[in-house]
Amino acid sequence: MTDTEAKTVGRLTVHDDTLDVAIVGGGLAGLYAIHRMRGLGLTARVYEAGSGVGGTWFWNRYPGARCDIESLEYSYAFSEELDQEWRWPERYATQPQILSYINHVAERFDLLRDVQLNTRIAAAEFDRATDRWTLRTDKGAVVSARFCIMATGNLSTPRVPDFKGLETFKGNWCHSGMWPAEGVDFSGQRVGIIGTGSSGIQMIPLIARQAKHLHVFQRTPNFSLPAQNGPMEPDREDPHKARYPARRQEARMSGFGVSGYPSPTQSALDAPAEERRRRYEELWQRGGSIGFLTCYNDFLVDAKANETAAEFVREKIRSIVRDPTVAEMLVPIDHPIGTKRLCLDTGYYETYNRDNVLLVDVRSAPIQEITERGVRTAGREYELDAIAFATGFDAMTGALREIDLRVKGEAALADVWEAGPRTYLGLSVAGFPNMFLVTGPGSPGVKSQMILSIEQHVDWITDLIAYACDRSISRIEAEHEAQDRWVAHVNEVADSTLYPVANSWYVGANIPGKPRVFMPYVGGVGVYRRKCDEVAANGYQGFILSGSRSLKRAG
Repeated sequence: MTDTEAKTVGRLTVHDDTLDVAIVGGGLAGLYAIHRMRGLGLTARVYEAGSGVGGTWFWNRYPGARCDIESLEYSYAFSEELDQEWRWPERYATQPQILSYINHVAERFDLLRDVQLNTRIAAAEFDRATDRWTLRTDKGAVVSARFCIMATGNLSTPRVPDFKGLETFKGNWCHSGMWPAEGVDFSGQRVGIIGTGSSGIQMIPLIARQAKHLHVFQRTPNFSLPAQNGPMEPDREDPHKARYPARRQEARMSGFGVSGYPSPTQSALDAPAEERRRRYEELWQRGGSIGFLTCYNDFLVDAKANETAAEFVREKIRSIVRDPTVAEMLVPIDHPIGTKRLCLDTGYYETYNRDNVLLVDVRSAPIQEITERGVRTAGREYELDAIAFATGFDAMTGALREIDLRVKGEAALADVWEAGPRTYLGLSVAGFPNMFLVTGPGSPGVKSQMILSIEQHVDWITDLIAYACDRSISRIEAEHEAQDRWVAHVNEVADSTLYPVANSWYVGANIPGKPRVFMPYVGGVGVYRRKCDEVAANGYQGFILSGSRSLKRAG
């Protein structure tokens, strides 16, 4: 059982805990980790900085926030009853719909009793003498745990640009990743949106309908495809649910963790031009991004093959946007399609045909400062009543680097990762025993259906902890040599593709001073799963399993 001692800090009661497993983060990963740790009979608690669970889907409340994976795929797979009972109202779920689903899961499986909200983990230290982690919260509480699962998320540290003068702006400003829970009313206002990545592309059409005038400040245009979203029709939902177990298994062994897209066998360059164009048109009308990413076997590895799809999308942009000058500003030319996050939209390009929308090119005339009245570029000042930052996140490593994570007497993780993140399988870091990452750098996480990757990681971690419990193993630590080999493999796979060509957040390009290291594993979800299974089958090859302190579990 959990040993808990309550104490009062100011007017807040906090708890000192002794646990088997401390879980940092109350999003999709943290909640599933509770479910699995309970199944082992271990004491576990989630520590969540927010006032509610949901992680990404709790914080990102901006207008138009929506998943870019179809609802029937973007869901937990651990309960067939849950699969059948939950009804998604749309093909692509909105943020409120997904958050409602997450809360339903938390309540249905009684997970919330082991979640401590409004609690940020500030530091965590491992003691090799006791094989335990000591975590400290921002409220002064101390947590002792045998194992620590970092479920901190890949897109959980918003990046607000350090623009000169932001503090002087007399209007209101907000960031897509820290949107006010009560929403923002832009009616009758002059609004500036800075950033045209996925969040910007989703919010721009909706804010344009509300604002008196909208200025879109764009540094780099991105490729975006139509979602072709709509209500969830029975002829889409019923066949999918009838084959849910088979579709889940297909997704687990696929490239991106999504069913319905078999591995391609044909080269784009081998297909006749008319046939290829017809295929691209079918995918455009079908909606979604996975179809494009999996349409030809050389789409992401051959620049000439990729260009056939890139030019198709550019022609679509030119056909939609009536002003030729604006259309050319929106046409991406600096990266192969799909090498940055391939965005989905509803009416994005059409928005630039509105009289109240102005596209501002801040590559040729960069933003110099935020003034009392608005935004000043190298060319002019734009008077604004409100600013919305859609400038993304310190992806994949930001949340982990914010915590003072270390082994007693040794360097902090932030220092160890000074030249870029290094992990073994994206699951563990050499030199940091009994700590596990969920969808960490070096795993397919952000290049996959995230919930599927979350479940695979948590299941794998659960099996390893059970293995340790059954053998009275008290310390699990990745070998440096195994980590080096994995990092080399991740880089080798990435370098065989077009991904590293782009200055994307996959390499940290959106964060000034962040080392340029390609972080995701892009060898495919199925390939990665097999490699993880092989490691487990070989007695957790690449891990040092030691110690003899007993950790009992139920069953």
